Formats: sequence, structure tokens, C-alpha cells
Amino acid sequence: MHKKMDVKRLVMNSMLIALSVILTRYLSIRISFFGVEGVRIGFGALPIFLAGFMYEPIDGFVVGALADVAGFLISPVGGAYMPQFTLTSALTGWIPAMVYKYAFKRKITFVSLMISTGIGQFITDIIMVPYFLNSLFGVPYAVLMPARFVGFPIMLFAYPAMIIAIMKRVPNFGDQKLS
Repeated sequence: MHKKMDVKRLVMNSMLIALSVILTRYLSIRISFFGVEGVRIGFGALPIFLAGFMYEPIDGFVVGALADVAGFLISPVGGAYMPQFTLTSALTGWIPAMVYKYAFKRKITFVSLMISTGIGQFITDIIMVPYFLNSLFGVPYAVLMPARFVGFPIMLFAYPAMIIAIMKRVPNFGDQKLS
């Protein structure tokens, strides 16, 4: 059974949702193709990762989903609401947290974070988002993939480094301790 949600955890997840919206909608660089946002360069996934690593995979899932919905309501990009991208955002928090929890037994190291976030980002950012952009809007893969293949290795190292830096500065980082 999932642990009962306490006030500190609820407040932290709420702050992570707000931070993700700000980082994604206002502090990211957006590149449009065919009138649709094809690539977004930024760190909006960082708070989503943190929720899953700090608490449970379900926290990452909920923070990711609510950050996408809140972000759309505050600042819609590209027209109508697309639930496919909410699912992608939710899985951005859930997949790495599941890998971290079950494959690495919650032992946070640079390598465990790199592999966990890398698997999640590969599935969501390299596979799912381009598929949805192609199937929904007809954006060709040849246009979508080059920037993703350049950004992926950079984020593979950037996200774990940022997560560890945050963990060192935030006392009682969720339920976690640095290894």
C-alpha cells in the first residue's frame, strides 16, 4: 500500500509542479517546425524527476501529469490540449523513479541517476514525443530527431549532476540519503 500523503510531501510536490511549469513554459528555448513546437530545450523535467526520486514513482507520475495540465492551462502552446503529452510528462517522472527504486534499490549515485533518467528520457523524449508529433501533426522524423540526438547525451550528464547538487544542499531530501 502506498504511504499516506503528509503535508510536507504535498507541499513539496506542489512546489515541484510550479517549478516545472516555470522551467518548461517560461525558461525554455522552443524551436517550432511546421507551426508545431518540435524541440524544447530546458530543464522542466528536473522537478518531475526530483518528485519521483524524493518520494515514490507515483509522485513523479502525478507531478509530471499535473505540471503538464497546469502548464497548458496557464500558457497553452500549439493549440488544443493533447493528453498524449500529459502521459509523456507523467511517464517522465514515473519511469526513472521505477528504475531507481527497483534496479538500484534507492541508492543514489551519479551512475544510478544517469541510467534511471537516461532510460526515462530515451523512452519519453526520443521515442514517444517524436511519435506523437509525427502522428498528430505530421512533423517528419528527419526534422525532429537531430536536435534530440544532440540534446540527449548532454542531458544524460546534466540531470544527474543537477540532482546530486540539489540533494547536497537540501536537508532531508525527501526520504533519501546520499550514498
